[in-house]
This record gives sequence, C-alpha cells and structure tokens, in this order.
Amino acid sequence: MAKEKSVASKIARCPWVGDDPLYRSYHDQEWGVPEYDPRALYEKLVLDGFQAGLSWITILRKRENFRKAFAGFKPERVARYGAKDIARLMNDAGIIRSHAKIQAAIDGAQAWLEIMDKEPGGFSQLIWKYADNTGGNRWKRMADIPAKTEMSEKLAKDLKSRGFKFCGPVIVYAFAQATGMVNDHLQSCYRYKECARLAAQPRPR
Repeated sequence: MAKEKSVASKIARCPWVGDDPLYRSYHDQEWGVPEYDPRALYEKLVLDGFQAGLSWITILRKRENFRKAFAGFKPERVARYGAKDIARLMNDAGIIRSHAKIQAAIDGAQAWLEIMDKEPGGFSQLIWKYADNTGGNRWKRMADIPAKTEMSEKLAKDLKSRGFKFCGPVIVYAFAQATGMVNDHLQSCYRYKECARLAAQPRPR
C-alpha cells in the first residue's frame, strides 16, 4: 500500500491538486474531460455557481449532499421547486445555505428546460458552440492560465440573457475548464495528452 501511494505521488499532476485524495481523484478522472450530457452540464454549472466566494474542494466535499438535496440535479424536478423546497434547502447543513444561490439553481433549471425545448441541439449544443475556437492550450505554468477569456465572457453573457445567475465570466471559465471545453492541464501533467485525445474525438450530435 505504501509503495502504491509513493508511485501515485510521483505522477506529474497540475500543482493545484495538492495531496487531498478527493481533489486528486477529481483531477485524474473528471477535470478537463469533455462533458456533453445536458443534465451533467447543468449540475456542473450550478455547483460552480455555489462555489462563488468559496474553494472548489468545499463544493466537492458536499457534492453528494447537493445531489440528494437537488433531486440528482434533474432540471425537470428542480424547476418546480417552490417556497417549501427553498425552506428545506435553507435548513440543510449538508449544502451551502445561500438563498440567492438556491434560487439561481431553480431559475437555471427553468432556463434549461426552455433551452432544451426551443434551442436546436439543446443545452449541450448551446454550451459547446462556444468551444469551437478555443482548443489547444499549451500552458507550462499555472501563472499563464487566465481567470477568464473572451469565450467565457460571451458564454456568460448568453447564459445570463436566458435567466441563469451566478455565471459571470470567471465562473464560466472554471466551468469550461472542468467540462473540457478548454484543456487547461499543464503540459507537464500526465492528463494533458489524455484530455487532448478525448477532445479530438467527434462530438455527439
């Protein structure tokens, strides 16, 4: 067991991972992997909104609690949440108890349903059309990675116009990094080439 831990610690990863096993698992298995499922994209956008003013590891540690509290992040159910649901969530110590962020999740679910009904290709196509000209980042240092880009500013503006909240350009860029719209693993990270390979595969239609 000690040998396995030693080998794992020697694998070249992005410096932000640190030694937290949960963070390491997230980095190794999820972060930067292209995500096309519209429900999963909604979940990630909502969680990034809840992160505002907090660290991502705080959200990761509460993610399963969030999933239980928000019905598995099924937008069809969250969109129907009313005053009783908001009161229940405000009393749930397992999540971030912010009335504004909870309401934003509900508003986002309603916007998601409208997009799925009216937008060609649904929520996934809406999100991914902004990634067309962003690929191929080749960062060598953490200091080189931007907090926001022109792409995230445009996507944030679009999302806000449709009723989403807590989706400014910085939050949206973090969302883009996590969902593989951009590959911001450092070139020295072992996941850089793996995520680049996944991003090069044809997108679902």
